[in-house]
Amino acid sequence: MDTPNDEDQTLDIDVETKYPLLPFEKQIFIDVQEKDALLIMAKGINYDKVLANIIWVYNDPGNLVLVLNSSDDEEKLFTTQFNLPSLPNIGAEREKTYLEGGVFFVSTRILVVDLLKNRVPVNHITGIIVLRAHTVLESCQEAFVLRLYRQKNKTGFIKAFSNSPISFTFGYSQVEKVMRALFVTELFLWPRFHGVIIKSLKSRQAEVVEIQIPLSAKAAQIQMCLLDIMNYTVKQLKSINRTLDMQEITMENCITKKFHKILQSQLDCIWHQLSTRTKEYIQDLKVLRSMIINLIHDDPVSFYALVSKYRTPEYAKVNSGWILLDSADQLFGAARGRVYNSRNEFDPEHCPKWKCLSDLLTQEIPEEVKKKGKGKLYSTKVLILCQDNKTCCQLNNYLLMGPNKYLLYTAFRRDLTINTVCSKYNNAKNSLPVKTEVKPNSSSAAVDDEKNNGDDECNSDETIKSNYVLTLSQLPVKVEKSAEESIFEPLSQLDDLNLTQIETEKPLICIQTFKQNGNVFSLGVTLETLRPEYIILYHSDMSAVRQIELFECRKKAEEPKAKVYFIIHDKTVEEQAYLTSLKREKQAFELLIETKGVMVIPSYQDGKTDEYFNLNVESEENVIDTRKAGGQTLNKEKPLVIVDMREFRSDLPSLLHKKGINIEPVTITIGDYILTPDICVERKSISDLIGSLNSGRLYTQCTQMCRNYSRPILLIEFDQKKPFHLQGSFVVSTDLSGAEIQQKLQLLTIHFPRLKLVWSPSPYATAELFYELKQGRKNPNIDEAMALSSENTADDMWYERYNILVHDFVQKLPGVTSKNITRIMNRGQSLDHLITLTKEQITEIVENKAEADLLYSILHVKPKSDKSKEEKPYGKKKFAGKLFKSKKLEPK
Repeated sequence: MDTPNDEDQTLDIDVETKYPLLPFEKQIFIDVQEKDALLIMAKGINYDKVLANIIWVYNDPGNLVLVLNSSDDEEKLFTTQFNLPSLPNIGAEREKTYLEGGVFFVSTRILVVDLLKNRVPVNHITGIIVLRAHTVLESCQEAFVLRLYRQKNKTGFIKAFSNSPISFTFGYSQVEKVMRALFVTELFLWPRFHGVIIKSLKSRQAEVVEIQIPLSAKAAQIQMCLLDIMNYTVKQLKSINRTLDMQEITMENCITKKFHKILQSQLDCIWHQLSTRTKEYIQDLKVLRSMIINLIHDDPVSFYALVSKYRTPEYAKVNSGWILLDSADQLFGAARGRVYNSRNEFDPEHCPKWKCLSDLLTQEIPEEVKKKGKGKLYSTKVLILCQDNKTCCQLNNYLLMGPNKYLLYTAFRRDLTINTVCSKYNNAKNSLPVKTEVKPNSSSAAVDDEKNNGDDECNSDETIKSNYVLTLSQLPVKVEKSAEESIFEPLSQLDDLNLTQIETEKPLICIQTFKQNGNVFSLGVTLETLRPEYIILYHSDMSAVRQIELFECRKKAEEPKAKVYFIIHDKTVEEQAYLTSLKREKQAFELLIETKGVMVIPSYQDGKTDEYFNLNVESEENVIDTRKAGGQTLNKEKPLVIVDMREFRSDLPSLLHKKGINIEPVTITIGDYILTPDICVERKSISDLIGSLNSGRLYTQCTQMCRNYSRPILLIEFDQKKPFHLQGSFVVSTDLSGAEIQQKLQLLTIHFPRLKLVWSPSPYATAELFYELKQGRKNPNIDEAMALSSENTADDMWYERYNILVHDFVQKLPGVTSKNITRIMNRGQSLDHLITLTKEQITEIVENKAEADLLYSILHVKPKSDKSKEEKPYGKKKFAGKLFKSKKLEPK
């Protein structure tokens, strides 16, 4: 059932479910129930109903089902729906909760530790459900959990869900890699063009009215200028990088929402090899894309304020030169022309969609309701959907204030220069609030970050929300208002948008984003709760259209069909971006269907899955040899590494386990990884290294490692997608340079001669290094590693130790090395005694004449004072503290 050519498929499937399913969802439910599979569905065709029924089937104390990688919104939705218990914070209590059974949404990091600590009854786990499967890679924590689970439990199920088919097209054999990481053997594909989905959704369709609105003349001119500049930038980018694969960097993709992800996948791994000019072109493409999107979404005043940020000397110094083009001059001139008239009066044009929206709310919808039945207008519900919170706030203010008052208010908030206003704005000017907070536009804001793009459009004293509820103050069909007045009023009783508590005798207008704070299920919940008769798509969104289709199909037969108004700018980037998103998803599914046809994955019945999924970790090469004194007795044991609990945020523990190394999660205060009784490793990423060097924390950590382990290692691990060298823009602040970081590392090696610095290009290389270091060496002692702390050091545990302060001081003396420090501390009595020894006596202790001479000279040769420097009244003052008071070298 995973191919799109099933037009003749029977849809009447008799299966009992708790929550009603559409025919194609029943088929998906049966397929997923029968096999361990990865299910990839089209955007908007959400899997929440299928997943709800799967949870209902297994929500029983006799089962133990774990749900991984869920978002906060998904966890909240299903936990509330099924009243699922949450896991305790204490490990012992969690162990009891697992034994009680049921369905649990669990953090992956917590589950990894519980599995390694044997707190989870793995053999009794019924199965694991993985959400957002496109984010799972072989090195991530989810793959680690599934590996631990599948090694001990071959019968439990694994079901994975994803709504992002495009994510599986990045990289070579990406879908097969994800399936290996998930330990699933089946792939089910359900695109929108699947025959069964088409047949299901055709059973009941909403009435759709597409309203194509042209841009104004000046807005169309701005769009043409921006496209010309983007086309020039793309050509320049490709001309100076002829050897790079830049097929995805096209004009068509530049205007899509996923453009930043396309750039990241194409250029992130080679970013350090790109020239400064190339990076400027890429940054300018992001700026130009944000401008062309804001041209469609913003009002003219906000767009002019945004464009003005980029016409500054500061931005001219850091861009690639596009602002010097003729198209840029035309762009700035047209943007100003949309706000000021020929007499330099404030006279902005209105957004073309505003008039259409007002006509729908005040004329067309009321008239249509009146035709259908008298008096029903007071119970009519209208849902307006838009792209982001900023537009949501814009529409709310426009409907409440009216266009003229809102544009003038926005101009004051944007700190635009207004000398005179057009006569039609006189009434609006008098009705503006007296006290208005103005946020000045910094000229350097465009240089720092283009992400804001005018997000401060709404009231400074009002939090920008993702939904608003309005109602009509009077019947609009009988009353004609002037352009600057509004007939809408806010519904104050709904602070949290609890639609079930609405009690009003007036028409209800709800303004909402497609995804409230990133929640993909929010629109479906709103549709089910509000059940609007009219839906206005102010912006185009592929996922929202499909969710409305599903909502209409799930309606009861007696319910009236919803009417959907699709407002879109004709022949603009908005229309092109929508069509491109459809095209890209279709191409992604076609590629996945082709990949599935040639993919060969053994089933569990073949008995070859362990080899395919690399589960045979008990091989001879993963067993280390430890010999007793004399090499007579041979003991074989699995290699073991002690890992600090905080390190489970990284990929390294997962990769170590995949190499066949046992992981012991322990809370330790010294080091991050204990490889052997002698080898302790402190792992630092580049950002963590810089931070700990500046704060001095790394010095403390190295001191503790050197005191307690004979082979301390500082591992500096790079991101595998970043350049493997300590050069470039690792620091941003002007008071810190890259050379300063290198100097601090040099000082660290001087202070700790036994400390080894290891550079690793990626977690994969680190896992290989740890595996090599484990060969032929003993496993660490867990109790000893846990007993060590900053207060309780090895000095307190072993008798052959000395005064720590004296030991550290002697170790830094010239001539003292890691080889002779033990002899000096054992045979010496005190620092005073060491000074009284002759050169021959020191040579006898050190057993090396050159080192003895060096130590003797530093203890007895007095430095010559430079009188010329002492006479100078300026310069650095020499240290003149008290002499170091010697302490006995005898053990305490």
